[in-house]
Amino acid sequence: MNKRTDIIKKIKLAALALTIGLTACNEYLDVVPDDGMATIETAFNLRSTAIRYLGTCYSYMTEEGTSGYDPALLGGDELWDLVGRRVTNTAGRVPSSMFQIARGLQSATTVYANDWAYMYQGIRCCDILIENVDQVPDMQEWEKKQWKAEAKFLKAYFHFNLIRKWGPIPIVRESLPIDADVEQVRVYRDPIDDCFDYVIELLDEAIPDLPQVNPSVDEYGRTNQVIAASLKARVSVYAASPLFNNNVDQAPLVDARGIQLFPQDKSEAEQQKRWEDAVVACKEAIDLAKLANIQLYEYDHEYRVNDTLYLDFTLRGMMCDRWNEEIIWGNTQSNWTQLSMWQQLTGPNLQYKDLGWRHALSCYAFIGVPLKIAEQFYTSNGLPLNFDRERLGKDEYALRDGDAAHSYYIEQGYTTIQLNFEREPRFYAFLGFDGGKWVGSLTSYNDLQPKDIYTIENRMGKALAKSSSESGPVTGYYPKKMYPYRNRMSADGSALSTYWYPWPMIRLADLYLLYAEAINEAEGPSGAHSAEMFEHINAVRERAGIPDVKTSWDQHSTSPGRYNSKAGMREIIHRERLNELAFESQRFWDLRRWKEASSEYAKNIYGFRVIAPNPEEYYTKILIAEQPFAQKNYFWPIQTGTIERNPNLIQNLGW
Repeated sequence: MNKRTDIIKKIKLAALALTIGLTACNEYLDVVPDDGMATIETAFNLRSTAIRYLGTCYSYMTEEGTSGYDPALLGGDELWDLVGRRVTNTAGRVPSSMFQIARGLQSATTVYANDWAYMYQGIRCCDILIENVDQVPDMQEWEKKQWKAEAKFLKAYFHFNLIRKWGPIPIVRESLPIDADVEQVRVYRDPIDDCFDYVIELLDEAIPDLPQVNPSVDEYGRTNQVIAASLKARVSVYAASPLFNNNVDQAPLVDARGIQLFPQDKSEAEQQKRWEDAVVACKEAIDLAKLANIQLYEYDHEYRVNDTLYLDFTLRGMMCDRWNEEIIWGNTQSNWTQLSMWQQLTGPNLQYKDLGWRHALSCYAFIGVPLKIAEQFYTSNGLPLNFDRERLGKDEYALRDGDAAHSYYIEQGYTTIQLNFEREPRFYAFLGFDGGKWVGSLTSYNDLQPKDIYTIENRMGKALAKSSSESGPVTGYYPKKMYPYRNRMSADGSALSTYWYPWPMIRLADLYLLYAEAINEAEGPSGAHSAEMFEHINAVRERAGIPDVKTSWDQHSTSPGRYNSKAGMREIIHRERLNELAFESQRFWDLRRWKEASSEYAKNIYGFRVIAPNPEEYYTKILIAEQPFAQKNYFWPIQTGTIERNPNLIQNLGW
């Protein structure tokens, strides 16, 4: 994490990385001052220096999608790292520090993903711009308002990032003066509802003064009305969710003033009001997105492909196709070097048959997907495995050979297991597995036949088998969704050429599912907005190539009409989010806000016996790791040193 010192007196201004061009990954708008430094006294003398300060505010953005900074990538139960990777080989290029959270090694003395101070520095930076931008002489009033609105948006996001980690935090409405005394600096944490209300207040102030959309590709990294409204929708849903809304488990969290940081006296109506507010916020964001022509992504027919491959390209492209029509907020602040190294080092070498197998700098494949995630995806009928009538009595681990009906998904004649057959298209688009097809690294994709598509072969004795302590496979499944099909090995097979895309912070399907969730929680599945609830979840399902909710459950399930109860519909919406947003840094936070992390983590991490040569042994389910998750793990500990400096910051429970 970059450290900034004496931020009031002198700020080192970071590059205003507001965009990355469509043709290359390094076309940043470079606005670093000539000497690299500026003082507060001079930063707002001219627009040309003030915009650099705005860039500094953006530079504090979190770095989702980068393994060394994003706890939702390797810190949860969705991806599993190869334990014991050596720094000299891979850990230095794809940091594994967040993986320590997944392994239960978080502590108050060693706090991973600890950006507490960093976020507050970013908040101070935003306050400085808000307080000083009006004095810039060569700016129009509308632009000054816009920049202040951008700073308010960032300030809201920085607060929200702190809240989702630590829960109640000290709200900073105005940064303290440099000459503040010790008692002023020793702030208290504010009650959780006040924290959320302040974030929403900032976003409400910001939205009217932001542009509806970014006027050009050169400003794609900056916020706009749709982004801010969508963040408000997400914040509103979080505020209504069980982790934050009347959480009785947090009743003992009372500070030295006697203030209960999680209020316990909220009426049922007050709790429901949070969900009702979330419904309104989600609808407002969706309406703004519609006006901005944001829509669910569909592959643009760049190549001639059949319907099966068209859907595969669509389902992978909605995440990986750069600046596609579904991306509401793409993060250009994420570390491109780490994003590139992730793609280079964590995937399998698709072109092993063409180029031979070399570890070199690429394709160690040391990231795996736990077996429970593979089991989580729906059947082809759009149902969980245990609710599909057609799966009753079937052994999901029984051996089965690839057939003609699955030839674009599984190598015909290759022995795999029943679990990999008759699954929803997202299963095949998002996961790589032994015997599975993986579209990518080809020179042309026109008129592809199954024989043209690479096949993953993981078992010992096969081309992509585990060959060292530094290489995978880890569990037997790969997160294929994260790897663009445009990636390609170099001519000598030693390195992977990767395709950059902005990490999707929010895309439209996410917003649709938040809306459906809020409606169900506010009024149940048969309330005034039930038609809209089904409309939005079904839009996501239709794009995914599965039947609508009612068709799936009424015609194919062992539990017809399950969607008629709030609890049943909640399960359906939660599962839809976990499937649709897999590997996009959402599951980690969703399981926590739903208070479902304890039960999910208790399932532990399982995979296949990847060192076995024959399918009978390879497809043995084995325990890879037990994953501890105590009640205290729902929130981060405040670092011991921070509390020692400010004893008014009461520690989170259990730490």
